[in-house]
Amino acid sequence: MTSQTLSSLSSSAVAQRLRSRQGLSLRTGPFATQMRSPLPEVARSVHTLYADFPLLSDQDFVDFRVGVHRPAGLRQFWQPQVVFELDGKAPFNPLPGDQGFPLLEWGMNWCVYGLCHQYLTLHAAVLERNGRALILPAPSGSGKSTLCAGLLFGGWRLLSDELTLICPHQGDIVPVPRPVSLKNQSIAVIEKLVPQVVFGSRVHETTKGVVAHFQPPAEAVRGADERALPGWVVLPKYVPEQPATLTPLEKSRAFMHLVENAFNYDVFGAEGFQLLGSVIDRCPCFSFEYGHLPEAVQLFNRLADGQAPAGTPRA
Repeated sequence: MTSQTLSSLSSSAVAQRLRSRQGLSLRTGPFATQMRSPLPEVARSVHTLYADFPLLSDQDFVDFRVGVHRPAGLRQFWQPQVVFELDGKAPFNPLPGDQGFPLLEWGMNWCVYGLCHQYLTLHAAVLERNGRALILPAPSGSGKSTLCAGLLFGGWRLLSDELTLICPHQGDIVPVPRPVSLKNQSIAVIEKLVPQVVFGSRVHETTKGVVAHFQPPAEAVRGADERALPGWVVLPKYVPEQPATLTPLEKSRAFMHLVENAFNYDVFGAEGFQLLGSVIDRCPCFSFEYGHLPEAVQLFNRLADGQAPAGTPRA
């Protein structure tokens, strides 16, 4: 394995590798992924957003061989589409327009939660501070990714904005940091809060509205081998103008939320029940509502530092 990062290649070299038969191989957390795509917009986003990721050689083992391209035929010119492939096969229907890079990211997520059953995988953002992991399970539209973005620029280390990987042997959290996805108004919120953030291109025609990914912090990528112990389970919800309020949550309800957000709980069976139970047993559990991101970040910083956060009612 080479110690180079993708930033050592020029944008034209990245585009050339993505077009080649060998593709471009990168280390993303515990996984090695070979990417291929002839699409210029995919090449630009990969070059920008994966700049700090370790570059692998053509001889290194890869877990996934993925690609994004336009289907053959007249569709290339009339109402163009993009299709995701894994090992040359398309597991999903094509998407319209220029959604190539979002489709690559969604497809890579699917590879992890659909195929990698060495981990119990939750649909949850997860960040680390002082060695403890904050697990944020929530459905789309809850403000989870916006909160995750605010925290990672507020002193927390990004483990993932989408996938919480729990190791069944140690019960710790395995980082898989990749570009962070934001939608619609959240994009402007983070741009205003963190002017130096590096976004890729905005894609407007998705079913979720406008989608844009931003570059994960370099320290998060470099720390991809540093696991964290579960520290808190928090169910976030964005409510306009709502003061940041952290409310203790019954552990039984928190457990059911983890089950509902687990991609492969059924694969683990009784072991999954015990594993999620052990996470809940060691974590304080809360529901959380917020309307202002800086206030939310301050509250979680106090929580991580062992202070009683303002806005937390007594249990």
